[in-house]
Amino acid sequence: MRIEDTELGGVKILTPRRFGDARGFFAETWNARTFAELGIEAAFVQDNHSLSETVGTIRGLHFQAPPHGQAKLVRCGRGRLFDVAVDIRAGSPTYGRWTGAELSAENGQMLWIPEGFAHGFVTREAATEIVYKCTGYYAPEADGAVRWDSCGIDWGLTGTPILSDKDAAAPPLSDVTTPFTGGTTQA
Repeated sequence: MRIEDTELGGVKILTPRRFGDARGFFAETWNARTFAELGIEAAFVQDNHSLSETVGTIRGLHFQAPPHGQAKLVRCGRGRLFDVAVDIRAGSPTYGRWTGAELSAENGQMLWIPEGFAHGFVTREAATEIVYKCTGYYAPEADGAVRWDSCGIDWGLTGTPILSDKDAAAPPLSDVTTPFTGGTTQA
């Protein structure tokens, strides 16, 4: 497993080793011991899988407030997407900054997003599937969102994005009272 730090403390790009032959490939995408050796301790309780049919679909930026916070391990099962994490930890030296990585079925990369970050993505191919593990159960009462165009993210869009009503109505980052404080992320 190759691991790359990003400019946002705690957010990491992970590339599992792939073993291929004429049938395709095999990759181990999660192993608690391997991740612990990399400094990532996570007790996953929920897996999510979504399909976006159209290029330019944005989902996010979402987070869950403590005590229902969620760290996420995100990967692309089919297609290609640009995955984003935004630091929303009050007092963090990188508050409001974002980082992103292109995740695809082809490159096999994953993004580790600790609690304290809003998460979102945009599809770059039709019929793109995203699969992610969460360290917390979905709790609607703790659900939070930041408006997709309020953080200066270069989504690489060529037209108007496709958004849910919820995402279109999300408040800008400047209006969000964050429930997170800086320096509280996992490795």
